[in-house]
Amino acid sequence: MHTDLSPVIAATAQWLTRSFPTPGGALASALCEAQARQAVTVAARLRYPTAMDAALVGLAGPGGSARLDWVTGADSGQDTAAQAWRTWVDEVVASWAACLLADPALASAAVTALTGNASAEFRRLLTPDASDRHAAALLRHPDLLAPVATLHHSALLARLDPDSTLVP
Repeated sequence: MHTDLSPVIAATAQWLTRSFPTPGGALASALCEAQARQAVTVAARLRYPTAMDAALVGLAGPGGSARLDWVTGADSGQDTAAQAWRTWVDEVVASWAACLLADPALASAAVTALTGNASAEFRRLLTPDASDRHAAALLRHPDLLAPVATLHHSALLARLDPDSTLVP
């Protein structure tokens, strides 16, 4: 992982876990966060595949969570100074991560595109056990994720298509 993407990954994973919280306690929260972080890491690596891409997002910023908050109906009337981390949320990465969390086959294809195989590094994303599924019941629910996932679903499919070109 490009270390330059760490703020984007951390903020986007935090946005996902706050928007789709776990119904359990501390262990469930940790399991939910691990799954969100793995999905966001895969999405961020796909979105920003080179060190130059990571450096550019570090300079320009990822855009923030405003549209995502609007789409999910999150209250934006909170103290903005206390919510500064939201400026590091990447809408496309969040959307792609939502797609991966909701669709195991797509998650497998995305990880394979990155690593060449079903990497053990992403076990909780690819093969969640019963504890993982319970902890992330809301985070993995396709109907709940749909408003976020559909925002950039076609772009993710295009990125994963080996026959696609960068120039139309």
